[in-house]
Amino acid sequence: MPHNKERALEAIEFIQMLKLTDDFYGQPFILPKWQHDIIWDVYGTVNDNGYRQYRFAYLEIPKKNGKTTLIAGLSIYHLTCDGPAGQIYCCAADRKQAELVYNAAVSMIEQDDGLKGMFKITDSRKEIKNIITGTVLKVLSAEAYTKHGINPTVVIFDELHAQPNRNLWDVMTFGAGAARKEPLWWVITTAGDDPDRNSIGWEIHEQARKIIDGELTDPSWYAKIYSAPEDADIFDEAIWHQVNPSLGVTIDIDSVRREAIAARNSESSERLFRWLRLNQWVAVKRIGWLPLTLWDATVGKWSKADLVGKNCYPGLDLSSTVDLTGLALVFPPQDGIPDWRVLIEGWIPEDNMKTRIKRDGVPYDSWVKQGFLHATPGDVVDYEFVEARIVTLSKQYKFIRGGTDPWNSRMLTQRLYKEGVEFLEVTQDMANMSPAMKEMERLLRSGQFTHENNPLARWCFGNVVTAIDGNENIKPMKNKSKDRIDLIVAWINAMAIAIRLEKNYCPYGENRGIIVL
Repeated sequence: MPHNKERALEAIEFIQMLKLTDDFYGQPFILPKWQHDIIWDVYGTVNDNGYRQYRFAYLEIPKKNGKTTLIAGLSIYHLTCDGPAGQIYCCAADRKQAELVYNAAVSMIEQDDGLKGMFKITDSRKEIKNIITGTVLKVLSAEAYTKHGINPTVVIFDELHAQPNRNLWDVMTFGAGAARKEPLWWVITTAGDDPDRNSIGWEIHEQARKIIDGELTDPSWYAKIYSAPEDADIFDEAIWHQVNPSLGVTIDIDSVRREAIAARNSESSERLFRWLRLNQWVAVKRIGWLPLTLWDATVGKWSKADLVGKNCYPGLDLSSTVDLTGLALVFPPQDGIPDWRVLIEGWIPEDNMKTRIKRDGVPYDSWVKQGFLHATPGDVVDYEFVEARIVTLSKQYKFIRGGTDPWNSRMLTQRLYKEGVEFLEVTQDMANMSPAMKEMERLLRSGQFTHENNPLARWCFGNVVTAIDGNENIKPMKNKSKDRIDLIVAWINAMAIAIRLEKNYCPYGENRGIIVL
């Protein structure tokens, strides 16, 4: 695409005439190379008509790298240099966040005598107006906004990840700026604390990532993401520098080193370090059972072929109309297997899968293609397919006894019994589920339980929310877990049987709730 050097330099040189704020108050605004390059691209890339090519500019970067200062400088540039009657909006999740860019812009203006005479600042309305051109900057938040009269030239979304819903985004983007020749939407954000992947922040992040990776083509979008890969060594200082281009300037390296020490010693500190310093979309539930970092750390370096002919305990969790059906095969340590291992798969009704993809925000269709999920004809899971699959697996592996939720399972388990596959009922209460869950946690944390790299099971694992009683007994709560957890419940059911039989626990008597069919 053509590049107009003069247009890029106009923005760059204007910003470098400003002065910085906060800890660097009064110092000249000298753009670091990474900011210089972004402005060069966004403001200098033009189409065949000479207008800016990019209508959307997406920058995702960890905190404290100077993004608010950058966008404040750009907002003053537009206030000063854009044509008459421009409308510039600073948008954020709440008014306090939205005012950050406004406050930084006011501080820069007040340090420049020439600019002070050009603008009228109305602090009560958080508004800056160019008294010569009529261009105005206003603050908007998700708490209170109206689309009346909005015809923006520039829209700034600060911390898009924090938006409580998509309403403000939709209002400020759909049809907005249609009458303008060069409208520009700036999205400057950090990664989000969004393990559910349902927010507008995650949606736009994914769009930007796909554009960067070449999966999507949209010439109106410019995207730049500074983020550590999920499998990166988070304690590698080279990674810190790659992800934080202002490290050593606006961020003190010794502070990051102290944060890293805390991250080594605390899961909650690691979560914050990954999120705020490495710009990773948080992979730990706020309320839940175990962190996804533990799942990721316990992916086994083995294949299904290693398990053929080995002893295992199957676990079932049958579905209602909205659930998945889950099957887990738990392999205890035995000859050729030094640790506990589990294989997990599921079933989903084919007829409503597309609707559920949209509702749950996860790629069920991809998981079907990968073999982790089976789609059965109709609008409910057809248990005949489940039965056939279990019988097939029982010939591939050596089933001992299985565990299943008593709900709606007896007809299936009676048919399986005739095929030589025996299931015991595991009542879904704390007395029966807590020992299994605590043993699973102990084995996972000690590296003695591994599993396939299964994205469907990983999603279910991250969704588990638990109930706890006064004796610290726990059980999974389907009615409190926002998304599906069925495959993990199947794993727990299998483990409930396995730990009793493997450790010579009697499946009768004191272990009430387990009944031989």
